[in-house]
Formats: sequence, C-alpha cells, structure tokens
Amino acid sequence: MPDHSNRRADRTPSGKKAKSTANCATCAAVCCRLIVVLAPEDNVPTHLTSYLPNGVHVMAHGEDGWCVALDRTHMNCGIYADRPSTCRRFVMGGPYCRAVRSDYAKQPSRSIDITLK
Repeated sequence: MPDHSNRRADRTPSGKKAKSTANCATCAAVCCRLIVVLAPEDNVPTHLTSYLPNGVHVMAHGEDGWCVALDRTHMNCGIYADRPSTCRRFVMGGPYCRAVRSDYAKQPSRSIDITLK
C-alpha cells in the first residue's frame, strides 16, 4: 500500500492552487469520520460498507467513529486504490479539508469524563 501521509494537495477541485498542505500522519483523521455516501460505481468491499436507516449506502464506521478502512497505524486509507469516488474528490489540504479540520478543532473535547469515587 502506498504511503500518502506526506502527500501534498497542489490543486483544489476547481483547479486552483491549494493554499496549505495537510499531513495525514499528524491529522486527527477528521475526513475519515465523515459520512461517505457510496456511488453505484464504487467498488468497495461489502464488509467495509453499511446502510443508514434511510437506506443510503455508506462506508462503515467503527465504534470510535472512524471509517473502518482507515489504517490507524499509518493514518492512511487501507483501500486507497479502491477508495470511493467521494474520497477521490476530497482534496487533502483543500478548502473543504481545511474547513472540516477547523470545525472539528472548535468542538468540545471528545474524551469521556471519568469520575473517581
């Protein structure tokens, strides 16, 4: 599997030069927490997919909220060559990536409070 942790996004979907870079190895894998709707032409193994209650076919998420295809050791996609079209269009370091990361950073802590007795 190729290492994409230092891949630089030079262009946005509109063809403009991306303003910043992102490093998947140091990111909280925020994009891998988004709901990824699968298109009929996507060739994702069925054990990595699920259906929402409304019947929409999506990438499955683990109990921790991350996409089940995420290789957490290397913080990259375990099915990169066969990733869904939605993921192919997501430009790392592009405007949407930066906006999602910014929104995620503004949210309260995701830890579970532990009360000692």
